[in-house]
Amino acid sequence: MSQTIADLIEQRFGLPATAGREVPATGTVAGMIARRSTRRFETRPVAPEMFDVALAAALSAPAKSDLQQASIVVVRDPAQRAAVNALLPSMPWVASAPEFLVFCGDNRRMRCIAEMRGKPFPNDTLDMFMNAAVDAGIVMQAFITAAESLGLGCCPISLIRNEVERASELLALPQGVFPVAGLCVGHPADSGRLSMRLPPAITVHVDRYDGSDFETELAAYDARRAAREPTAPEKQRDVARFGRAEHYTWSEDKARQYAVPERHGFGPYVRGQGFALK
Repeated sequence: MSQTIADLIEQRFGLPATAGREVPATGTVAGMIARRSTRRFETRPVAPEMFDVALAAALSAPAKSDLQQASIVVVRDPAQRAAVNALLPSMPWVASAPEFLVFCGDNRRMRCIAEMRGKPFPNDTLDMFMNAAVDAGIVMQAFITAAESLGLGCCPISLIRNEVERASELLALPQGVFPVAGLCVGHPADSGRLSMRLPPAITVHVDRYDGSDFETELAAYDARRAAREPTAPEKQRDVARFGRAEHYTWSEDKARQYAVPERHGFGPYVRGQGFALK
């Protein structure tokens, strides 16, 4: 029997699935459930026509109130690309990707339109910043879905916000524009890696948020993921500070990751870009 959507769901979550048992594992939904981040790329370039189709699909994504507050910077000039690559030395796949894009929240256009039309602009709020950030995230996901359906591979890069001021300077981002994430794009050189996701028992709630079984469900997820994707001892984070764990799980890894201060300059940067965040 050919593979079904249910088979893909089982592979993604490591749990038995009945949904999609009669649905062949083909098409967009199958691609979304089975997607893998690509970190190794072929050297051949992405065809311009294919790239433009993915851009058109991305910019066709939903936008809050039709405000369309997303912009994309495609980094291609060799010197510019080298400078951006240098910001992310821990991620060599950035330098090897044929295309690198930066998806930005863009509230500048609305500010300019208000001024052009002689209208007040009283909504300099945290929600306005969030609208632009969400628009950019939706556009990036739409690009990923389109690009991968065309046979390309992608890898989002949030680490660019660790160097947000330098990245903003390199990309000449004006007031009202801020980077949300970078994206590596190219033809995959391997099959990539399928990451097991948290179960719906943790992430999906009906009528009311319910975290009463969180610890039990998390322990089960940790065990499933460790059995499929064990972490090599040398990959454990911050061993000097926390020691080497006998059972190193996803939750232990994420707790260690967030035990290190990170991006505390992002708030001041955003305010410096003209957002009051009231």
